[in-house]
Amino acid sequence: MRRGIIYEANYRPLFSGHETFTLRYGWLKKVYDAVSSSSNLPGNKSIFLNDDAIARFGVGKNMVRSMRHWSLACGVISEESKTGQLSTTALGDFLFGDSGIDPFLENPGSIWLLHWNLCSGDIADDLKTTWYWVVNYFLDPIFTRDRLVEKLAQVATEREWTSGSHVTLKRDVECFVRSYEYRTAYDASSIEESLDSIFAELGLVVRSDSHSFSFVRGEKSTLPNSIFVYALNHFWKRRGDTKSLSFDAIAYDIGSPGRIFMLDEQALADRLLALEEFTKGVFIWSETASLRQALRTRFLEDNDAYELIKSEYEISSSGVLN
Repeated sequence: MRRGIIYEANYRPLFSGHETFTLRYGWLKKVYDAVSSSSNLPGNKSIFLNDDAIARFGVGKNMVRSMRHWSLACGVISEESKTGQLSTTALGDFLFGDSGIDPFLENPGSIWLLHWNLCSGDIADDLKTTWYWVVNYFLDPIFTRDRLVEKLAQVATEREWTSGSHVTLKRDVECFVRSYEYRTAYDASSIEESLDSIFAELGLVVRSDSHSFSFVRGEKSTLPNSIFVYALNHFWKRRGDTKSLSFDAIAYDIGSPGRIFMLDEQALADRLLALEEFTKGVFIWSETASLRQALRTRFLEDNDAYELIKSEYEISSSGVLN
């Protein structure tokens, strides 16, 4: 198993930026529109800094900073490292542009796609360390916030990271749990907060008791096949030019679809069995007595993957798919 981005020599951890706010509905669209309309203006990073930023985005100063942070971390906008110039990305255009497929994130597939970007390592420049580490490395089925902080602190010490104080890690872990915890309707005290985070809809974290939580692994009924294929394609590209991927790699390797979407083996096997038909032979699932692997005839370009997603969304919205 490969060790992943956080073990690279030049990796710089990111434990802050969200200002303790989870990513909320409507934020990414607002940021996308603001960056898109100012992309030709030099120094457009000022749209988050000027005095009128609060009026533009309709939230307080700390929330403005949080909106910018989440938009970068999800890969909806990008920032030029030397100048700070902001621009929209292909993914941002696909979701939120003038012909955007899901500008209000009404399809849960779009949220799965953003979750993939946060946790897989695809957006390496703005990789959220806690998100990436918890989803890829932390294997305890039941956990507490304190346990996550403790284990992250051990990683920070091992890697000799100068950032990441106990207070910072505690806030980051708290934001992670609030981002993903799925609250049931009877939990009236916290249902409003749950609705604030777009990722709670994925149902990946549930409360076990008053102090502990558990991850929900298994089939993800709201995960479109096209998003799974998009993720598999990106994971495969990160592995190099190999023509095949083993079942175990797809299920368990760092940054793999099995890890990021928390699929159990049966759920993953079902997805892989549908590969050939869904991708029209671009990806093929092969299973013999001793070897289970995916094969590819080529990589998908992102535009091809986006077309698969668009087609599946259109079929779903027409009522053909449940």
